[in-house]
Amino acid sequence: MKDTRKYCGIIPAFYACYDRNGKISVPGVQALTRHLINKGVQGVYVGGSSGECIYQHTDERKAVLEAVMSEAKGKLTVIAHVACNNTEDSMELAKHAEKCQVDAIAAIPPIYFHLPEYAIARYWNMISSAAPDTDFVIYNIPQLAGTSLTMSLLTEMLKNPNVIAVKNSSMPTQDIQMFKDAGISARGQNGFVLFNGPDEQFVAGRAIGADGGIGGTYAVMPELYLKTDALIKEGNIEAAQRIQYEANRIIYKMGEARGNLYAVMKEILRRMYGLELGSVRSPLPGLAPEDESVVIEAQTMIENTISDLKQNGGIL
Repeated sequence: MKDTRKYCGIIPAFYACYDRNGKISVPGVQALTRHLINKGVQGVYVGGSSGECIYQHTDERKAVLEAVMSEAKGKLTVIAHVACNNTEDSMELAKHAEKCQVDAIAAIPPIYFHLPEYAIARYWNMISSAAPDTDFVIYNIPQLAGTSLTMSLLTEMLKNPNVIAVKNSSMPTQDIQMFKDAGISARGQNGFVLFNGPDEQFVAGRAIGADGGIGGTYAVMPELYLKTDALIKEGNIEAAQRIQYEANRIIYKMGEARGNLYAVMKEILRRMYGLELGSVRSPLPGLAPEDESVVIEAQTMIENTISDLKQNGGIL
């Protein structure tokens, strides 16, 4: 039985880090990794949506992962998202991730063409075969990938012993229960992990059975999610709910910007901690001049909420 405890907790989705010329910034990647280690998160999810993976070359994605591992090894659980929109590149990234000694690899289904389930399963299993000694995480994000994880597809994938988790970013929280039931039936009570995906419903996802979360806004305000998770473990759902509401208000505020959400969050991290992570890669839109007020207000909301938590013993 595999030990899945290393996957349980708060795992920020790692942001793409660029220099002034829009190239991968290895120092930026390393600085963000150290920052998250110091914040006390459980791990990082590298090369996913937050990492702008679909706009990066495989060599760039390898460079990012290597830079993360240079700082994180032994200090963080590292899950590397390796999916590309073709099998060969995905397998190449999976092989590289295993060589880097990540804890797990992850993959969305192929996008654009709507493939039959047997073809999606074959794609995932071929990726897994390129990293035979590494755990595999199914990433279900139907609103972006255009394909939903079904119970029949999950049942087929659970025939692969490396499949130990689902990162579930579908909106219905009951999917978490359904997928976890199937995983436990195949792997035992502690042999399968379910990650909550939508940050706005972290409390709901944990309440219905998620073992932790992987989220795109965790890195800009990890204190809020770490405390929420701790309160859930204590059984104080009401207090956890209050922090969730504050986190959601911050997310909604950041979403008011004309520029992409990740551009907003990287700018907030620059202003709060001096992290130079660059902007976002085209065609994602960078910050517009009129976004200044949104950035300032969102940063103030984050700082005030963190301050309130510290002053009130972690209870809002």
